[in-house]
Amino acid sequence: MLKRPKKDEYDPYFERYIELIPNKCLFDVLKKQQEVTINLLRGLSSEQEEYRYEAKKWSLKEVVGHMADVERVLNYHLLTVARGDTVSFTPFDKDLYMANADFSQRDFQDILSDFSIVRQCTSSLITNLPNDAWIRTGTVLNHPTTARALAYIIAGHELHHQRIIKERYLLKQ
Repeated sequence: MLKRPKKDEYDPYFERYIELIPNKCLFDVLKKQQEVTINLLRGLSSEQEEYRYEAKKWSLKEVVGHMADVERVLNYHLLTVARGDTVSFTPFDKDLYMANADFSQRDFQDILSDFSIVRQCTSSLITNLPNDAWIRTGTVLNHPTTARALAYIIAGHELHHQRIIKERYLLKQ
């Protein structure tokens, strides 16, 4: 079982994601949460897919697209760190990504499928990393960050958005 990262293995900003992960096998958590997210979002109406809980907030389509984008970026960080590259990653501009993604023009089922494919890639990556890769360190947000922490951040980011989707998108309509 992959051990939970220590607080000095990541920037404090990411604590909000890591603290959401239950004390279970991370590989099982990633698989289960993908099922939960897909089941939560399956069969929604087009009105629900386009819903924004406030005028300037993202639509549900955009939230799911954002989840896939962030997981892709973090997968690249994870792969790079796990392979021993010491590159320093600067923050990416999530609003710039959103402005250039045009999720509103895409079919919601395609966005969900894309998210699922990205998670399959994540699962493949983390399942096949050698044990010594997990403690390798790179720099994310100007802070030493282990591959292990990045895997937890990926899982926590999805749980963060699952909660937002349940509380602000699906229960409010």
